[in-house]
Amino acid sequence: MKRKYFILLLLLLSTSLLFAADIHFTASASKTEVSTTEQFQVTFTINNNGDRFTPPSFTGFLVVSGPNVSTSMEVINGNASSSMAYSYVLVAVKEGSYTIGPATIFSGGRQLSTKPMKIKVVKGSAAQQNNAAAAAAAAQSQSAPDSRVTLKRPGTDINKSLFIRADVDKSNVYLGEQITLTYKLYTRVAIVGSEPEKLPDLNGFFSQDIKSANQNPNWHVETYKGVKFNVADMKKNILFPEHTGNITIDPITMLFVIREAAKASDDDMFGQFFGTYNDVKYKIKSMPTIIHVKPLPPGKPDGFGGAVGKFSISTSLDKKEIKANDPINYSIKISGTGNLKLLKPLSPVFPADFEKYDPKTEDTIAEKESGETGTRIYSYLLIPRHEGDYNIDPLKFSYFNPATGKYVSLPTQGFMIKVNKGTLENNVTAFSGADKQDVKLLNKDIRYIKTSGDITKNGEGFYDSNLYYSLLAFGPLLFLGALIYGKWYEKHNSDIIEVKKRKAGRIAAKHLASAQAQLKVNNSKAFYENVFRGLYGYLSDKLNIAAADLNREKIASELKARSLDEGLINELLDTLDLCDMARYAPVSGISEQQMFDKAKNMINDIEDKI
Repeated sequence: MKRKYFILLLLLLSTSLLFAADIHFTASASKTEVSTTEQFQVTFTINNNGDRFTPPSFTGFLVVSGPNVSTSMEVINGNASSSMAYSYVLVAVKEGSYTIGPATIFSGGRQLSTKPMKIKVVKGSAAQQNNAAAAAAAAQSQSAPDSRVTLKRPGTDINKSLFIRADVDKSNVYLGEQITLTYKLYTRVAIVGSEPEKLPDLNGFFSQDIKSANQNPNWHVETYKGVKFNVADMKKNILFPEHTGNITIDPITMLFVIREAAKASDDDMFGQFFGTYNDVKYKIKSMPTIIHVKPLPPGKPDGFGGAVGKFSISTSLDKKEIKANDPINYSIKISGTGNLKLLKPLSPVFPADFEKYDPKTEDTIAEKESGETGTRIYSYLLIPRHEGDYNIDPLKFSYFNPATGKYVSLPTQGFMIKVNKGTLENNVTAFSGADKQDVKLLNKDIRYIKTSGDITKNGEGFYDSNLYYSLLAFGPLLFLGALIYGKWYEKHNSDIIEVKKRKAGRIAAKHLASAQAQLKVNNSKAFYENVFRGLYGYLSDKLNIAAADLNREKIASELKARSLDEGLINELLDTLDLCDMARYAPVSGISEQQMFDKAKNMINDIEDKI
């Protein structure tokens, strides 16, 4: 076998010497006009062997996969020829006209260069963006024939090419002032997979997630410290500091699988010629960020309840003339940008004769990159009990504007209400005559106390009845039953491992139920996340293996030891891989309903056989 490899290598080397005088190094693109987020391929081909290949910078494009190296050789009428190709899968980021510069390679003792290529980028659709993300994941998962995953500590070189930044729009703020926090991923390497390990607790802040309409990360090119990176916004939050002083934003920790070139062994001739790759897992941690929180300045005006931002206020009344005991609605509407959800309840003053109910609060608030904005409405139900003319005084409302560093007081409208006499049966009228109990009925909800007559009929009393003695004897029996059940429960649950095994199916069912709920609202990412956690959690409890030690090999060996069918084991492992990949990029070939039914049936089969 080694002799065959040697003869093949010798043949390739001799062929390159014969054709060195006519070597061509060319560049080609699958498309010269593409849409933003659309995938296309660029290939650099040489009709000879070469080394020290240097690609262009690909300015304006995101490198999804590459370089993917391929070699071909053919013999026609005794004449041998060979060629090598270096291909890249690219995604256009922004509209415009771009030039892909020349690539270089050394062959036949000289340096060769390709001609520049022009690519026109036009605006694309959201559907194309999703398709591009799915294609990117597929290209990355298939680009290396020899893939091994090992966990390494990030060294200096990888930290320069892959890192996470916690980016805040401001680090010096007032108490209650909103901050926009964005966790950005910077990379110059090919990422095969990723998984969050520890999310920040954000202690000291009231936090609100910024929901994105697009489930897939939006990649773009950004220059950081003079170096261009492919950048994606992973997570965004709006923060409101809850106390003064220095508050630290905890780091976020993620696991990334990076595709790295590996050195082939001496006896692997094809590996040395075609190249091999390893998938290496790195744990990446962002740096902590410190926020300096200043107290609000002194001199808080009347009506200040902690509102920080920029607001407006208005009040309204649905009726200004009514009859006694008829309801009216008084509303307070606060609009603007700031800590709307942290506002303290307002305290309007109403006339003493008005019956007031607790307000109903209605929020229409959106979390955007610019901050938390929207409206909050307090609705009060009021019922005047007596006729007359009444006033609802203007409300005092103040807020602090961090942009100007000053307090702002806003006036509201006051209202005059005329209450006419209601109908006789609805009014309450107190008379001051000799008989103090002469009171009219209010909607028939006040009745005189009956002071004469029997409360119960003879023979219908509870005391000394059969039911009385039955309930009296039921107490000791209930206590005895509870004592027996307690002993049984303690014995039945003394073995923690067996308890976890028994409850594994029920816990997995909860995750699958949550996945089914996400399926109904078309949230694919959360659906696959719940299915993945349900399967892994079930296997961890059922096999008594810690989640941190659970992997493909461990799962397969434990299930084989329990005499499970090899076909079912392989189907389970394939499903876990598919769910893991689907959490970060769309998958094809199987619907989400099919995936749900598949996971549910596999858990039932394992339950039946173990």
